[in-house]
Amino acid sequence: MAARLILICHASTDAVRKAAFPADEPIDCSGEAAAAELAKRLPRADQCWTSPELRARQTAQLLKLDALPLAELRDCDYGAWKGRTFEAILAKDPKGIDAWLRDPAASPHGGESLASLMQRVAHWLEGEKAVDRRSILVTHASIVRAAIVHAIDAAPKSFWRIDIAPLSVTRLSGNDGRWNLVSAGCVLTGDA
Repeated sequence: MAARLILICHASTDAVRKAAFPADEPIDCSGEAAAAELAKRLPRADQCWTSPELRARQTAQLLKLDALPLAELRDCDYGAWKGRTFEAILAKDPKGIDAWLRDPAASPHGGESLASLMQRVAHWLEGEKAVDRRSILVTHASIVRAAIVHAIDAAPKSFWRIDIAPLSVTRLSGNDGRWNLVSAGCVLTGDA
């Protein structure tokens, strides 16, 4: 009995390209084309979920997944930083950015801390590891990072050492009461 998760980061958006904290923006034209191409290589899944945000739902549609929205897969709440670029925030609040990058419990933007996000994802993953099925999740880089940190039992500060690109695929397997990282941030080329 094994749980198999395929986590797909949503397609590119203007916020991704501008290094901005995301709002609920749509995917861009480049993301649409890349998602349509990835759809041709996805394996069959027993269950598909998507984050409730527009960019994830649009990606799931282009991947031709009958995905149910799941609140646990929502992106981090970036509070007052939503829609603003990293550089603009850094110029106005360098101490806030520094705290946010160094302390997972910090939330200088007034939104969700990374520690809270990681707890949310860990709690959901714990409920999934005993389920014998292959699931595809369309979500956000922050959720994929949090899932990897949990799967390999890494320190929360490791969150920033994981790069997750748009439409990259990360695979986890759950067996014997734990998660294993099968692959991270890859381009899907065959049966996953």
